[in-house]
Amino acid sequence: MNVQDPTRLPTSEEAWLTAAYEELTENGVEAVRIMPLAKKLAVSRTSFYWHFKDREALLEAMVRRWEDKNTGILVARTEAYAANVAEAVFNLFDCWLDAELFDSRLDLAIRNWARNDAALQQRLDQADARREAAMAAMLERFGYGSESALVRARTMIYTQIGYISMQIREPEDWRLALMPDYVEVFTGQPPAQSDIDRFMARHLPGGNPAVSR
Repeated sequence: MNVQDPTRLPTSEEAWLTAAYEELTENGVEAVRIMPLAKKLAVSRTSFYWHFKDREALLEAMVRRWEDKNTGILVARTEAYAANVAEAVFNLFDCWLDAELFDSRLDLAIRNWARNDAALQQRLDQADARREAAMAAMLERFGYGSESALVRARTMIYTQIGYISMQIREPEDWRLALMPDYVEVFTGQPPAQSDIDRFMARHLPGGNPAVSR
């Protein structure tokens, strides 16, 4: 984080949000306080009010960012063009591998925060329901019955939530190599090599589509 000269104009709204994000994901919502954030940014406390009415407004902006990015982009990935179900699931898996599409740290922080905030828990429940419905609809488009689609969608969601909550750390190339097998587990069908190659080309260094299973 670049330190701001306190004699200059108040730092940007984005800088406040970034500082708040760092505190939220590292130390929890109680650490998101105006004065400590101002010190971190090396600006006056009053400069905060150029951008936000109060702390609650800052927290609300963080929640909206989570809703728009994590849930909004995830739903969009389920609606992306796919010629078959494997390609559709690979499109969704892009979220799990690209932090620009889905922020796992923020998702975990929101879930931890919601444990002690009933209003946020309600919004989290709504977000999870929206994700579930989008995944189930994606599977139904490829011929899965409604009950099968729902169970498979929930399996994908619960697997990812568990992965995030347990803060699993594994080599990226190993995780990537397992993705075709996850597709088979979640869909009941092994992906074609052409679908695997297109997926790997998006994620392997240098765009090399070759990978051993």
